[in-house]
Amino acid sequence: MNKNRKLMYALDLQRFGADVMNATTSATTGNDLRPEMKTFYDKNLIRLAEPLLVHDRFGQEKPIPRGNGKTIEFRKFSKLPKALTPLTEGVAPDGQALNVTAITATVQQYGGYVKVTDLLQLTAIDPIITEATELIGQQAGRTLDTITREVLVGGTNVAYANGKTARNALAATDTLKVIDVQKAVAALKAQDAPMLDGGYYAAIIHPNVAYDLMRDPEWIDWQKHTSPEHMYNGEIGRISNVVFFESTEAKIFDGGGASDANVYATLIIGKNAYGKTSIQGGGLETIIKSKEQAGGPLNQYSTIGWKATKTAERLVEEYMIRIESGCSLG
Repeated sequence: MNKNRKLMYALDLQRFGADVMNATTSATTGNDLRPEMKTFYDKNLIRLAEPLLVHDRFGQEKPIPRGNGKTIEFRKFSKLPKALTPLTEGVAPDGQALNVTAITATVQQYGGYVKVTDLLQLTAIDPIITEATELIGQQAGRTLDTITREVLVGGTNVAYANGKTARNALAATDTLKVIDVQKAVAALKAQDAPMLDGGYYAAIIHPNVAYDLMRDPEWIDWQKHTSPEHMYNGEIGRISNVVFFESTEAKIFDGGGASDANVYATLIIGKNAYGKTSIQGGGLETIIKSKEQAGGPLNQYSTIGWKATKTAERLVEEYMIRIESGCSLG
């Protein structure tokens, strides 16, 4: 067993005792999960899930309110028109009204769990709680990330690699090039799409597409000016104010191209392009039930699971663009 996991397991037992399978919610005396233990596992679950939430990283965050129903309201402010009328000396001009558009979305619940048998608990070498929390944390991260991704890739602002004009015209040879990225950036700038805090657009790219892009000689030239110490966590490089973040969860349209070629989506995102619910404060929790509560007539298994409320919504189509391309590895 990994030394770090041994240490973690020992810490679990030392801090919380051996009764690690108690439930998070139970009215039965003596079965309540200790508050500090609940906090420990919730934090551990979030720590494991968050690195997988690439598609959530760049959205406007809306916390999940308590006691206010299931509908979340995102707000979009329209630009003010230019003030081209000269001022009259000593006369205050008419003020301009803010135009606010409310975009609503309904949160849904998602979750999953695993069963741990009593025999496995008795015979396993690895710490079962730690292992199970890692697995359900990864499942939660991938699930919640996919929910946001599917909203984003449904956007109407789309470009196609190599001059193609439709998804079904893309062949595997129509790979992503630097010029495709530069055209997309020009389109965003032409629509006054604001950059994220830090002065950049964020791109989410599949590793297969990144492979093609990084073989473009122009990519190599751009990276000569990128200092590793100034790179963001998860960044693989940057072009024309676009920082690229690699993710295996980037969208693939299986067989969507010419001759059933796979089509890959690379998202380039500006500030306030979309909104999403936050994870903490009611969004993601760990649920652990003991074998006495969940294990049937013979108390044969315990359960370890997660539950989350989640939604995402595109706010300004013009602030995000999707580049679709083929892939030499696809």
